[in-house]
Amino acid sequence: MSSGNTVGTASAAHGAPVAGLPMYDWPELRDLNDRWWSVLRDALREEGFAAPAALARALSLEDLWLHPGLLVGQTCGLPYVRHLQGRVDLLGAPAYRLSGCRPGHYCSVVVVRADDDVGELCGLRGRRLAFNHPGSQSGEGALRHMVAPLAGGAPFFSQVLATGSHRAALRAVADGAADAAAIDAVSFELARLHEPATGKLRVLVRTPETPGLPLITASRPPREVEKLRNAVALSIGQLDAGTRAGLLLEGFVPFTPDDYRVISGRDAGAAALGYPDLA
Repeated sequence: MSSGNTVGTASAAHGAPVAGLPMYDWPELRDLNDRWWSVLRDALREEGFAAPAALARALSLEDLWLHPGLLVGQTCGLPYVRHLQGRVDLLGAPAYRLSGCRPGHYCSVVVVRADDDVGELCGLRGRRLAFNHPGSQSGEGALRHMVAPLAGGAPFFSQVLATGSHRAALRAVADGAADAAAIDAVSFELARLHEPATGKLRVLVRTPETPGLPLITASRPPREVEKLRNAVALSIGQLDAGTRAGLLLEGFVPFTPDDYRVISGRDAGAAALGYPDLA
């Protein structure tokens, strides 16, 4: 394929190609992500890209996202708009099976213990919050947007606990170490399948939706970006039904940077209300 060879040659200028799908790569899902990658890898090679044999799980998130040879990687919306936009190219977002969200979009759920009688978000004032880590759209940014008008520029929670992962935040609430947690809705649906702690929890409120976790690539010519988008969409369509169901995958939606302005706008809006960080 002459067009494929051209793409491969151009991509070589980025260095050794790497790929990663780290955002929902739980131990129970690694085999499924490897199956997705094997199909996506073949689709990329058909498009002429020198796709690596395996996902680069040893790289830190930051090293993956800014790797000069990044072919396909997944990031989070808040790091994308704060640090990555203009330094990488955006492909779009997978469409996950989520009720109440448009294809390619997602939200966060704020969970509390099932026996907690709190009835609305304002009832969490002075309570303890768990979240995955600072700078996460689903764990921090989405909730901060909702809490900022209630906080009045002052701390809203009595304690905020960064647990390192959504799964650990769920466990913190279930175990009584925190009273509430902000959880990526996709992670919560996966937790319903794989994390027993969800049996002790209920959803208090959902945050407004935003475009989902972006798939990105190193900066490259537009024609290569389009070929990458085609390969991603094709790979999801070619996955076996069990793998798609296990990963909650339903399709792929191409997005542009403008689509993610909603995240940067809400981030700036919370800061303007005197609530730049969860507190």
